[in-house]
Amino acid sequence: MKTIDEVIEFANQNPAAWVSTAENNQPHVRAMAMWFADKTGFYFHTGTQKRLYTQLKNNPKIEVGFMHPGDMGNMQMVRITGSIEVINDPVLQKKLFEDRPWLNAIFEACPNDRIFMFRIAHGEAQYWDMSRNCQEKNIPAIVF
Repeated sequence: MKTIDEVIEFANQNPAAWVSTAENNQPHVRAMAMWFADKTGFYFHTGTQKRLYTQLKNNPKIEVGFMHPGDMGNMQMVRITGSIEVINDPVLQKKLFEDRPWLNAIFEACPNDRIFMFRIAHGEAQYWDMSRNCQEKNIPAIVF
């Protein structure tokens, strides 16, 4: 994997991601389902009542890991490191609720909650597989 297009394809094929933030110098990791990725970034969303929202508002730095487990000899992973950009676009918000209609029930049940959309538009991506297990320090980052 040498291009950002390959990274985007990998993320879209493996959208279950581990998302890492920090609060008071303490890392926090959670699993999330990436919404989509394209040349403009890697798109996610959460609710404003969640700790993730507060952590990102206070510190926009983020790292996301995508993995294709395969078997132990064929495991692949991409790690994305960057800072988030907040998305305030009514057209994208409408598309989000169309793509993920189950969000309507969540926000009906939590009337004080609001959607928070964000993307990682710039950063570094690093591809890893088992053939590179002892070479992690030598794997070049893909800047996007």
